[in-house]
Amino acid sequence: MEDLFRLDNQVAVVIGGAGGIGEAIAMGLGQYGAKIVVASRSIEALKKVAERVGSETGVESAAFTVDVTNEASMDQLVKQVTDRFGTVDILVNAMGLNIKRDALEYPMEDWERIFDVNVKGTMIACKYFGRVMRNNMQGKIINLSSVRGIRGYGGGNSAYCGTKGAVELITKSLAIELSGYKIRVNAVGPALIITPGTFHIQENPKLAEKYRSVIPLNKLGVPEDLVGAAVFLASEASNFVTGQTIYVDGGLTAS
Repeated sequence: MEDLFRLDNQVAVVIGGAGGIGEAIAMGLGQYGAKIVVASRSIEALKKVAERVGSETGVESAAFTVDVTNEASMDQLVKQVTDRFGTVDILVNAMGLNIKRDALEYPMEDWERIFDVNVKGTMIACKYFGRVMRNNMQGKIINLSSVRGIRGYGGGNSAYCGTKGAVELITKSLAIELSGYKIRVNAVGPALIITPGTFHIQENPKLAEKYRSVIPLNKLGVPEDLVGAAVFLASEASNFVTGQTIYVDGGLTAS
């Protein structure tokens, strides 16, 4: 039981690994012993994350680029990872995009772009890495959802909420379909997390209080708050858990 959360010798791929949330999860999985691959579009940012993970945790790490909306690119990523590490045990889909627009004026090209990344990208990654896990008859997939996948929000978030609602049901459906291969599929659903893209909220006292006031624990989330849930869902501790979303939200969805 003492090794229930250990991930030694497992290979974890974190797509969106150059972002604030992806980097924190990659670091957390590495601290528990997993070999880490980070992937996204920017190789320079990825290399910095991979180097940091390797130097601070001592695990083997690598960085590869991928366009999550392109099947050929995802197929190439799978080949690069398996050529380097031999297999994949854990997939974390931490990529995400939000384009806020007034619902009645929403440009469909922006709508399609956000759905391409958040929904199509998640499905493509699950499809190609799921094949490796199917061959191994085991695997853990962790998708990035949001409290906005189950709660309506204004402020131009109609597309984003729609994508996260889709991720929720993709997660449930894949959990059922892939259960015969002993592949567990779950999601993590955070409330607002302070990342480089949302620093402006933390730095504005009135705006920060607006967001904090609806959180029962009365705090703004940071990327490290998601690490515990990710490690749990990646480890043997969650072997009887599939098709679920863990809301890391300070109690928001309970209120």
